[in-house]
Amino acid sequence: MSFPQNRQRRLRRTASLRRLVAETRLDPADFILPLFIKEGLTEPVAVSTMPGVVQHSRESLRTAASEAAQAGVGGVMLFGIPAHKDHTGSQADAPDGIVQLALRDLAADLGDDLVLMADLCLCEYTDHGHCGPLTSDGPDATVDNDRTLERYAAVAVAQAAAGAHVVAPSGMQDGQVAAIRAGLDAAGYPDTAICAYASKFASGFYGPFREAAESTPSFGDRRSYQMDPANGREAVREARLDLAEGADLIMVKPALPYLDVVRQVRDAVDVPVVAYQVSGEFAMVEAAAASGWLERERVILETLTSIRRAGADLVITYWATEVAQLLR
Repeated sequence: MSFPQNRQRRLRRTASLRRLVAETRLDPADFILPLFIKEGLTEPVAVSTMPGVVQHSRESLRTAASEAAQAGVGGVMLFGIPAHKDHTGSQADAPDGIVQLALRDLAADLGDDLVLMADLCLCEYTDHGHCGPLTSDGPDATVDNDRTLERYAAVAVAQAAAGAHVVAPSGMQDGQVAAIRAGLDAAGYPDTAICAYASKFASGFYGPFREAAESTPSFGDRRSYQMDPANGREAVREARLDLAEGADLIMVKPALPYLDVVRQVRDAVDVPVVAYQVSGEFAMVEAAAASGWLERERVILETLTSIRRAGADLVITYWATEVAQLLR
């Protein structure tokens, strides 16, 4: 009887062998932790659709960021919920806006020990829940692209002044990266980096986030400016446009349903690629694990490995601190 000379199982035989030849590795520095901060809170408030995730007070946010830094997490991404919302999202760039206050807190606490990133959008700040000022008050209103660019540039400057190392425009408005880069440079912040949500799809996986960020649109949806989930080549085009406008990092969002897009973008650009493991991805695993349908810790690590294997250099994940502690 003839036996195979090539035996792939030789290098799978023990945990140490598998670890030795692993092609993809997870490191705490690869992770970015999203954090929600709500103005006026004195205690954190649980997000019902995302077990373990909370809307933070300023003090609890400082604790969470410190824990992330101690675990070796690469950075945090801040999302703010203001006490007052209006048509233009005026609190997004207010010097005493909640994200600006939080950035100052963390900069004072952590300095450069943790990368401070700020989501740059207006959906949490507008009373209509869309990502910028509207073209009109009528039923056919949509986001006014060019007015929104002016607002984004102002928000970027406010965030940079408060201590953000990286601003991350997520509104999917045409020309947003160029407007933000020009605004930052003119205001004296040429070293503030831009992480462009270049390929942000109009996804059904954002539902739990909208509870956490209190950003559900009061009418319509965001399909006229976020990407069609059917398109992959367009995602590469978006990434290249953002690079030409001055982006320093390129993001694909969501992650798991778009691993093919992560790979296409990785192959097309020569800057770090970020993938956002969004709220719906997180909630599905947590719900299934709570029902005993899968091994929670094993699946968390497997999903993160798949995102890195697809080509993402960095992963935004709500499990960042937990996984960093596991890996250590």
